[in-house]
Amino acid sequence: MKEIGFIPAFIESYFIALGVLLGGSLIGGLAAFLTGQPPLTTVYRLSSLLRIWAIVAAIGGTFDVVYTFERGILNADTKDLFKQLLIILSALGGAQTGALIIDWLTQEHIS
Repeated sequence: MKEIGFIPAFIESYFIALGVLLGGSLIGGLAAFLTGQPPLTTVYRLSSLLRIWAIVAAIGGTFDVVYTFERGILNADTKDLFKQLLIILSALGGAQTGALIIDWLTQEHIS
């Protein structure tokens, strides 16, 4: 498998997290509508439940992250450690953006 560069991986992790959160929440809202549940409330609730899974999916969901941290700490390879930290922050940003979009769409946070 070909290794991708840092900038494409950084951008991909953002949009993967965003897509997992938006897609999962909106499709879950469709399922709620079909089963007679309140769809907007379900979309809002799912967006908070899917946040961690969106981040895990964006960073690959494997032990590569742990291996990179181990190599960065034990072998003093701080460049890879810093890159991995930025990719995780990118995934966090994508998940947060998706949650904000869901908040704006559903207006569930307004009492």
